[in-house]
Amino acid sequence: MKKVLLALICLLFISGTILPQPKGKIVVEPVTPHRLEALGLTGVTNSVSNGLNVIAKETYVYLSAKNVGNTEPITSATFTLPTKPGGSTATLQPVPGQPLWTMLKPDVNGQYIVALNIVTASGSHDTTITIYSSNYMGVGNFDGVTGQFPSCTSCHSSSAWFTPIYDNWKNSPHAQMFKTMITTGPAYYSTACMKCHTTGYDHNNAANNNGFDDVALTLGWTWYGPPHPTKWDSLKTGFPGLVKFATIGCENCHGAAGSHPSNLPGDAIKGNITQSDMLLANSGNCGQCHDEPWRHNRYAQWENSLHSEALWSSSFAQGSSSQNNNLQNCIRCHDGRGFVNFTKGQTTNTTGWTEAKHTMIGCATCHDPHGNGNEYALRPTPVGSDTLGNGYSYTGIGGKGNLCMNCHKARRDNVTYTQTQVTSQHWGPHHSVQSDVFLGQNAAQFTSPYLSGSHKFAVSDACVTCHMVATVDTGNVNRDKVGQHSFKLYNPDTGYEHTAACTPCHGTISGWNDFMALTDYDGDGTVESIPNELEGLLQVIRILLPPTGIDSISWQMIRDMNDLTVRKAYWNYQLIDSDGSKGMHNSKFSFDVLLKTKVALGQVIPVELTSFTSEVRNGKVVLLWETASETNNDGFEVERKAGSNWVKIGFVKGNGTTSEISRYSFTDNPKINGLSGTVSYRLRQVDLNGNATYTRELKVNLGDVVDKYSLAQNYPNPFNPSTTIKFSLPYDSNVKLTVYNINGEIVKELVDGLYTMGEHEVQFNMSDVRGSASGIYLYNIKATSVDGSKTFNQTKKMVLIK
Repeated sequence: MKKVLLALICLLFISGTILPQPKGKIVVEPVTPHRLEALGLTGVTNSVSNGLNVIAKETYVYLSAKNVGNTEPITSATFTLPTKPGGSTATLQPVPGQPLWTMLKPDVNGQYIVALNIVTASGSHDTTITIYSSNYMGVGNFDGVTGQFPSCTSCHSSSAWFTPIYDNWKNSPHAQMFKTMITTGPAYYSTACMKCHTTGYDHNNAANNNGFDDVALTLGWTWYGPPHPTKWDSLKTGFPGLVKFATIGCENCHGAAGSHPSNLPGDAIKGNITQSDMLLANSGNCGQCHDEPWRHNRYAQWENSLHSEALWSSSFAQGSSSQNNNLQNCIRCHDGRGFVNFTKGQTTNTTGWTEAKHTMIGCATCHDPHGNGNEYALRPTPVGSDTLGNGYSYTGIGGKGNLCMNCHKARRDNVTYTQTQVTSQHWGPHHSVQSDVFLGQNAAQFTSPYLSGSHKFAVSDACVTCHMVATVDTGNVNRDKVGQHSFKLYNPDTGYEHTAACTPCHGTISGWNDFMALTDYDGDGTVESIPNELEGLLQVIRILLPPTGIDSISWQMIRDMNDLTVRKAYWNYQLIDSDGSKGMHNSKFSFDVLLKTKVALGQVIPVELTSFTSEVRNGKVVLLWETASETNNDGFEVERKAGSNWVKIGFVKGNGTTSEISRYSFTDNPKINGLSGTVSYRLRQVDLNGNATYTRELKVNLGDVVDKYSLAQNYPNPFNPSTTIKFSLPYDSNVKLTVYNINGEIVKELVDGLYTMGEHEVQFNMSDVRGSASGIYLYNIKATSVDGSKTFNQTKKMVLIK
């Protein structure tokens, strides 16, 4: 017997801690239109559900069993219905294909208590949930129509907390959608759209619960399309009792509330209404309408995002210390309620919080469903909070992406934190440091400041500009899996890389490996793409960090060394690695940080190349490059390739050893050598000891190299009524291009201004000229270089035939 007891004690205690027991939780499952179809329920219930425990009568609620006590799977889940309102004949029904689910369709208003017993390998647990069923009552006091009792405004309009919420909501797209659509909506607008634009319209099974469709039937209102500007006023005048349902009102999100007012006679379930905590935990509530791909697919995108994965750690329960809202507050970014509190300048006390209390990062986390005056009703960033851990203020930077920056940044300041002792594998800037890297900030500095790219100025809405670009895919291959509210730029199922945001600036880009690095940063002898060079350089840093010589990092050894340089290097490694973009957010900063870190760890970098570009000037190719530092740099051999072979065409002397920024240039005139088409250039950097490193190739189309002024014959010629006129400039020039008739009278002045060197074309349409007749016309160009040293004047004929 003693041995049995000892065995039980060993099973129950590990390191003095009792093993967690199973704990059942009944989850109210949101069933969106898309999920309804995916679950095969369109022919069974055909009922969308809001995922709340407050529902409308005669609509289904779907419940599932979950074990939140430990990680053991549920081997048995038994649902029962011990309590239901008098007169109800409702029963629990199985959900086809979902053994841990049940569903209920309330037929009488009141409370339904559902009980659950779960069994796992280590034990069992019982729990219950109360489902409230009600009719709809409408928001009331909308668009000047008095909100008669019962309605939301009939009780709450005098409440101080309600007034600002209502004032925001009444002007929001949610409130105005139905009014807008029946007055100025598309011709195809129909009753099928109204299930999402009104309060309580059947969605989709027939239900008698005082929703918009039920009230409309009682009052005799019928929709006849198409929309017309008079339709709303006609509804208000002829059917005022319908107005409080003719909007996306309170009950669309908080649940049917006909039994909610406390002074309704005979009411047995006073007070049932879904509170904000539950709403924040349930994006499926929004999914009732925003999940009908392919047009209404925001919810499907969100489901494919990491935001939809409710990451929980017991460390989030920081107690009253979580109320300071600073960057050390886990709940501010890992919990929907915590983030909303943060945006409102409010605090969150997480004393006693468990996973059951945790809310995911959902729709209402970033968007205020009541509206707030911001574009897309985005939550505001509190004043003074747009600051990185190192104190850098990014006020005015990031546009709509400024909201994302509240969480996607390092929690700490590199200067103070690298002074501390490394204590665990989580020591460092923390995860999701995209803002710091994007802004080129918060890396531990060894010598000179770090260089940074221009994305923070060129990408107006930061994260949003690149990560929320829609795909053109209306099928189901990449649609909803990349871009928009998925925030992802890579679909692992297809290998598709979503580069649509890159093309306006970078041209045709099909993947991240199309972005070539400037040079061989990782020293493996090959110039690769930015992602591959960065990965290689991260590997170099891993090998240099303890335990030195192998591709691994030991935080324990770094702790025991107590070396500030090594701690700084470890910080920098984590900063660039945790960014996750493989250099794409800010390649100049990322490479500079890692290269300077490599030098600090004892390695020699002959030249830190930070840019290498080409320009066409005055008919010649000008190569430009810049270095951040040089060590024993003899110089740069310039090579050109026209065909298959590289040829050395020049040498530019280096600056030996310097920590200052150095700028170089080299000018080539390839047309003198009879070259045409496309030629390539590269640099071969040579050390004083003879070692050499190549840069990437730069390709130049010599068709863009203009070496003389010219005016081309218009095309087509003869023309009617329009034609194209092309001209070329070997220098930036002031240009005037004028059309004359055969008598020398001005017909139209086409160009008058400064044009850059290169080829240009202008469209001329004779239909813009009043009284024009068939015949011969003249067009003349006068061009003068900016410095006044070169001029060009030429006239050509063209023929108009009507």
